[in-house]
Amino acid sequence: MDGKTHDAVVLGGGLAGLSLAMQLKGAYPDMDIVVLERQGRPLPEAAHKVGESTVEIAAHYFADVIGLRDHLETRHIRKFGFRFFFSEGLDDIADVTELGVSAVLPTPSYQIDRGILENFLGDEARRRGIDFREGVTVRGFDVGPGEADHTIRVSTAEGDDVLRARWLLDASGRAGLMRRKLDLTRDNGHHANAVWFRIDDRLAIDDWCDDAEWKDRCHPPERWRSTNHLVGPGYWVWLIPLASGAHSVGIVADAAMHPLEGMKTFDLALEWMREHQPLVARHVESRREKLLDFAFFRHFSYGCSRMFSPDRWALTGEAGAFLDPFYSPGSDFIAIANTYITLLVGLDRRGEKLAPHARHYERLFFSFYEGTLRMYRGQYNLFGDPEVLPVKVIWDYAYYWGVLCQIVFQGRLGDSDFIARMGPEFAEATELNTTMQAFFQRWHEVSERRNPRAMLDQRDLAWFADMNGTLHDRLDDEALVARLRRNVGMMRALAATIVERAAVDHPAVREGYGHLADTESERMALFPAVA
Repeated sequence: MDGKTHDAVVLGGGLAGLSLAMQLKGAYPDMDIVVLERQGRPLPEAAHKVGESTVEIAAHYFADVIGLRDHLETRHIRKFGFRFFFSEGLDDIADVTELGVSAVLPTPSYQIDRGILENFLGDEARRRGIDFREGVTVRGFDVGPGEADHTIRVSTAEGDDVLRARWLLDASGRAGLMRRKLDLTRDNGHHANAVWFRIDDRLAIDDWCDDAEWKDRCHPPERWRSTNHLVGPGYWVWLIPLASGAHSVGIVADAAMHPLEGMKTFDLALEWMREHQPLVARHVESRREKLLDFAFFRHFSYGCSRMFSPDRWALTGEAGAFLDPFYSPGSDFIAIANTYITLLVGLDRRGEKLAPHARHYERLFFSFYEGTLRMYRGQYNLFGDPEVLPVKVIWDYAYYWGVLCQIVFQGRLGDSDFIARMGPEFAEATELNTTMQAFFQRWHEVSERRNPRAMLDQRDLAWFADMNGTLHDRLDDEALVARLRRNVGMMRALAATIVERAAVDHPAVREGYGHLADTESERMALFPAVA
């Protein structure tokens, strides 16, 4: 043994583990933290890791909580939002419905090159006094009973060793060292697969057609900075640019509608894209000599029965539960889990009993997880619907920005009294979201799937842009209470607007959902109806 008990040992020195260590060190500067990472540095740029696109919570967490804003702004790409093209089987991207923004929204998010970021994080962790050890293989561990230390058995180039720790924190990614040993993995009912690869060249979607009107829709004309989604029934294809100059390409698909066996090699994936997204296939195939890597995940989404234990162990990132890459929530949930772990470590340092807090934080984490999971589970059939999916995306954003982002940005994740005070509002938001996800399926059953040449510009929705632009406001309790109540009221009005919008063409959709449309709330602006 190395002869001491460390305050915390983190299993895994990737994005989740290093950011957790840095958050802990920032909160408790005297902590003795060891991070164990199997891979040696430097990682290659365009490292083959998922999680390249961030959204608002993750961007806020890495920039403001961890203190990486300068690095993100100078070494990575400011994202031009999410963008969707309903281009199933078509090769004229200007002649289909496009959903996105014409100009970047105020609150920043980033496309991150995981190799560049994690190399920087490793160096920065050491600069901040964290014992970051590379080339270390974890051979096993034992959870100490009661107040006993945890023990971790490791191998390095120098030989074997045993470490002791008060806190054992698993950030080992899909290896899921603790999740697997303690049999915590759970089927969450969302069955989808993914394949992805990197091309060592820019896939400049802006140059994929010569239509002047289409090019002039965006200012600046840099759609390539978006997370571009090319969608069809049961799947979506992503295009994500990396600061190294490479481009990440992925196919994410419902396991029943598009089996993995039809895309689990690069050649099979290319053949699949020739049928479903021929324009992407053509631009990828012309660069096939620049292929950097290829991988696939079968049933990538899973739940976890425990995240935080009063026995001083916890899971974060993919070592715990994972949702779906659509909407890029992975790093958001790293931020949420890391924050709860940091709060629990603080309680332990103050000598407080952990059990009630660990249970409470875990319930909150899983409530956020389940609320987000409802956006995905059983919903992939909507991805080819140009009438329904754009409205669902607006709804999902409103729920995310209006509730979860408010709790995180205002630092209330661990404020039990505030969470309890807002319980009725949170319950109503959850119920509205559950009901609307079911309504989108009902609407899809009768939708005509009209796919006109048009841009649905989210910038045209003033209320939508305002929600994004005010995320960084600093609010006291009363102002936050007022905002959350206003946002839930807005969700109520948005639900009514959506039901009425669908009922214009399909009156039967009101059956079972008429109570949503009967509210007296002022209606929200939506995209113009298709003629």
